[in-house]
Amino acid sequence: MKVVVLCSGGMDSVTALHWARREHAVVAVVSFDYGAKHNHRELPLAAEHAAALGVRHEVIALDFMDRLFASDLLKSGGEIPEGHYEAENMKQTVVPFRNAIMLSIAGGFAESVGAEGLVIAAHGGDHAIYPDCREEFMQAMGETLRLGTYARIRLLRPFIAMTKGDIVTEGTRLGVDFARTWSCYKGGEVHCGRCGTCVERREAFQLAGVTDPTEYAAETRG
Repeated sequence: MKVVVLCSGGMDSVTALHWARREHAVVAVVSFDYGAKHNHRELPLAAEHAAALGVRHEVIALDFMDRLFASDLLKSGGEIPEGHYEAENMKQTVVPFRNAIMLSIAGGFAESVGAEGLVIAAHGGDHAIYPDCREEFMQAMGETLRLGTYARIRLLRPFIAMTKGDIVTEGTRLGVDFARTWSCYKGGEVHCGRCGTCVERREAFQLAGVTDPTEYAAETRG
């Protein structure tokens, strides 16, 4: 199947890109610059992985989200909270309806370039705080994409039942260089080691029994 892969440059979506390359014909990789504090750290890595696989890469600007939406993940928002990724304060980093917006745009792009499917890296660990990563949403969005396109675009979510540790295991098997991925929401020179995504990243490598190649500014967990 010809597919378009949504890839931010994070460890999940980079693994999804390599999975898609093995299982399907990847016609393009799509990334979104929506004003997140860490976009400038992620997007070059998405471009790097797409180039390494010889795949077209498009960055789509969604600057209105930073201007109009309320989220501490955005440059216009407050400080990135620290702590465990399932903690209540991590809801401050949710960008309202983000995946719906991105999937809608990616669906139109996919049909325009002759693709039949979209690949997104939503996984089981996202469910705690992200409503638009849950399978109920993904099923509904998948049906919307199918019904709303002549190509009857399929929404592929290969990791929806996996933990992040499972994704590390899969990525290691696929030869993903996790040192060339980015997770930290703060977007500094190195991973902060304290925000929810850094905590989640550490735990994933521990659960998978894989050496974590990441440089963290803080060695204290959570």
